[in-house]
Amino acid sequence: MSNNSYIFTSESVAEGHPDKIADQISDRILDALINIDKNVRTGIETMVTSNLVILSGETSIADFNSLIDVGKIVRKCVRDIGYEQKNFHWENLEIINKIHGQSPDIAQGVDETVNKDLGAGDQGIMFGYATDETENYMPATLYYSNQILLKLSEERKLKYQECLGPDAKSQVTLEYKNGYPVSAKKILVSNQHSEDVSPSKVKDIIKEVVLSTMPDGWMCKDEDFLVNPTGKFVVGGPDGDAGLTGRKIIVDTYGGAAPHGGGAFSGKDPTKVDRSAAYMARYIAKNIVHAKLAKKCLIQISYAIGVSNPLSFYIKLDKDSKIDQNKLAAFLLDILDLSPKGILNHLDLLKPIYTKTSCYGHFGRLPQIDGSFSWEKLDLADKLLSEFS
Repeated sequence: MSNNSYIFTSESVAEGHPDKIADQISDRILDALINIDKNVRTGIETMVTSNLVILSGETSIADFNSLIDVGKIVRKCVRDIGYEQKNFHWENLEIINKIHGQSPDIAQGVDETVNKDLGAGDQGIMFGYATDETENYMPATLYYSNQILLKLSEERKLKYQECLGPDAKSQVTLEYKNGYPVSAKKILVSNQHSEDVSPSKVKDIIKEVVLSTMPDGWMCKDEDFLVNPTGKFVVGGPDGDAGLTGRKIIVDTYGGAAPHGGGAFSGKDPTKVDRSAAYMARYIAKNIVHAKLAKKCLIQISYAIGVSNPLSFYIKLDKDSKIDQNKLAAFLLDILDLSPKGILNHLDLLKPIYTKTSCYGHFGRLPQIDGSFSWEKLDLADKLLSEFS
C-alpha cells in the first residue's frame, strides 16, 4: 500500500443492541422530565438484561413519579424497538425504578442565581470534529456503518419481522487515498435472526441492504463481506448480553476518527457539558469545514463543575489549512458564548429533543423542525467566511 493510502474502520450498533436500548430508555425519560420542567437537572442510568430493566440516577423533580409513568415509557420504548421475544418482551418486563432526587450540593454549584451565572454540570473535556470526506461532514466509515443499520432496521420492520431480530451490529472498513475514501475493503454485519431462517437467507437480505447503501463501485469482494461470522445469532438483545447507558460513546460520536472526552450523552440534561459542550464543539467544527477554512477540524473545550466559562478552548485544523488557528480561536471566543447558558441559548437545547439522538449517532443528522440536531446547522459559516475570506 502506498504512503498516501491507509485503511480505517468504524463500527455501529442498531437500536436493538442492549446498550442502545438503555440509551433510548434514558433519553425518553429525560424528554418526559423536560416536558414537565425545561430547566430540570437529570442524569438517568439504565441497565437491561433478561426481562429486567433497572433504572437509577437523579432528578431535580422530587415528585416525578406522580407526574410521569416511568414503566409505561420503558415498555413503549422496548415495544417500538420490536422486542417481543420470550426472554425480553415489553409486556413481561420487571422494572425496578431507583431514580431519586438530586443532591443539593450539585444544585448550589450549578444553578443560576442573582449573583452567579449557570455553572457547568460537571468537569470534563469535550471534543467536536468535522471532515469534508462526506456531505454531512462525518467520517465515512461511521456514516456507512450507521446507514447500513438504519436501512436494515427499516427493512426489518417493513418486511422481515419473522426472520430478523432487533439486535444488530455493523463494521465498515474503507480504503483511503490522499485522505479520502475510495472503496470498501471489508464489511461486517451481524443481525439477530429466528431459529428457522437459514444463514444464506440472512446474508441475502443483508447484502441487498448493504448494496443499496454503499456508493456504486465501493462494495468489497464477496469473501470480505462477513455476515454473522460465528454462524448463528439467535439469542440476542438483553437476553444475550446486558446493556448499560453510555457504553457506546464512540458509536455516538465519530467512530474513532476523533477523540472523545470520556463522558456519555444519553440521560443527561443539557446543563451537563458532557452533552451540550460536545454538541457545541461539533457545531463549531462543522461550520469551519463548511466555510472551507479547513478540510478537517478538531475542537476541544474544557470545563470545571460550577464554573461558567470554559477553562480552555483549542482548535486543530488539517495541515493544508492556511488559517491562523490562534486568530480563529480568538474570533470564535469573541462571537460565541461558550458558557453553559450561552450554549443552551445558542443551540436552543431546553427542549424534549433527545430521544432521536439515542441511536444511529448524535452527529451527522439533519436539523429538525422540533429543534433537534440544532448543532448540525450551518448558520455560523457566513460569519467565518466574512472574517477569514
